[in-house]
Amino acid sequence: MSKEGVDNSKRRFLSIAVNSVVGAVGVGFAAVPFVSYWQPSARARAAGAPVEVDISKLEEGQKVNVEWRGKPVWVVKRSQQNLDELATLDGIVSDPASDVTSQQPDYAKNAFRAREDRKNILVVVGICTHLGCSPTYVKADQPHVLGDDWKGGFFCPCHGSKFDLAGRVYSGVPAPTNLVVPPHAYIDDNRIIVGVDSLEGAA
Repeated sequence: MSKEGVDNSKRRFLSIAVNSVVGAVGVGFAAVPFVSYWQPSARARAAGAPVEVDISKLEEGQKVNVEWRGKPVWVVKRSQQNLDELATLDGIVSDPASDVTSQQPDYAKNAFRAREDRKNILVVVGICTHLGCSPTYVKADQPHVLGDDWKGGFFCPCHGSKFDLAGRVYSGVPAPTNLVVPPHAYIDDNRIIVGVDSLEGAA
């Protein structure tokens, strides 16, 4: 092959290679907005975009933390004993029947402050209703000085407010209301979506 033929072959190869690279880069840039569309931005998350929580490995007594609207949300898996003991605390919590309706959705206005078909799972915003501190999760079998009637729950060391394992506030503490139960729905047995009342709301 002549030198001119070799040069022409090289030119064709380089032209094809360059066009391929430019095309691939173009496809990449075109795909980014599409991918980003399905992943809420930090601003969207702060504004209230729903948050998915995997509870497949959550054991009884364990708590998992997530963030929704810039707030900590706690998901706790309660044992049957935990659920049975809630009724024994009705006389020492301020709002045993969750009458302050602004603190939970209608479907969580019950003895467990949870969805009826998922009584063992508690979902609450981890912010004390007194001055906005974040309470500590204290199990009944952990060392504590919270009294003989302590069955596990949340204690705010800043000012002494106490909440049981339904997020109900004890009487005689600074916090005026129960912990907030945020909107939430179940995708399946292992996944919760926080921020919507139903899966239709997540669409």
